[in-house]
Amino acid sequence: MPHDEPVARGDQPAPRVERLQKVLAAAGVGSRRACEDLIARRRVTVDGRVARLGDKVDPTTAVIHVDGERVVTDTRLVYLALNKPRGVVSTMADEKGRTAVADLLGRVDERVYHVGRLDADSEGLLLLTNDGTLAHRLMHPSFGVPKTYLCEVVGPVPRGVGRRLMAGVELADGPARVDRFRLVDSLGRIAQVELVLHEGRKHIVRRLMEEVGHPVLRLVRTAIGPVRLGDLRPGRTRVLSNAEIAALFKAVGG
Repeated sequence: MPHDEPVARGDQPAPRVERLQKVLAAAGVGSRRACEDLIARRRVTVDGRVARLGDKVDPTTAVIHVDGERVVTDTRLVYLALNKPRGVVSTMADEKGRTAVADLLGRVDERVYHVGRLDADSEGLLLLTNDGTLAHRLMHPSFGVPKTYLCEVVGPVPRGVGRRLMAGVELADGPARVDRFRLVDSLGRIAQVELVLHEGRKHIVRRLMEEVGHPVLRLVRTAIGPVRLGDLRPGRTRVLSNAEIAALFKAVGG
């Protein structure tokens, strides 16, 4: 994700400092009176220290937590969930003229980027944001953010398949394993299985299921960490709630 060009110190804009309770209220935490009460009860921290009534902060740079949960106060930051349909490529533009993620966004004032990818034949949850720090942590394997997939596969699926996947399977580029496996449904030669894993290698779910003899017919990502796809319709987006954003930060230690 690109970074802004450095600005000469003399050209930097002055910080936009405001009273903490006003910043919290603008972020949707509660009324100013309620936010003052939170501060007075020592439930708010700013940049790692307990806040006090009368504190002023720059909402674009301050790291604020309420009851240990991160509150995003920079109004320029955007956090979206998208239900990517099958056939849409996980890019913001496509040189071959295929439908890309950006074509589904409609009017979004800020320039956002997708967090991770889904191949064109896969469906489901993508996160989009212009928060580069959070995006990096969500994608980096060291943070171990789990992703949940619902797959239709060639069945029937024997009981031992899940144990084998959780123990680890040797792929061409090294071993891989799933964190959890569940047989959801089975009907004749079609079965539905749910996999949870934090790996991000290309086509990892398809390759794992192929290796254990059950090729994927349809793949839908249903969750990224604490954020679930829910009933979001294919091709539609929604703004993440404050609780979901806080849960994402918690998942990556922020």
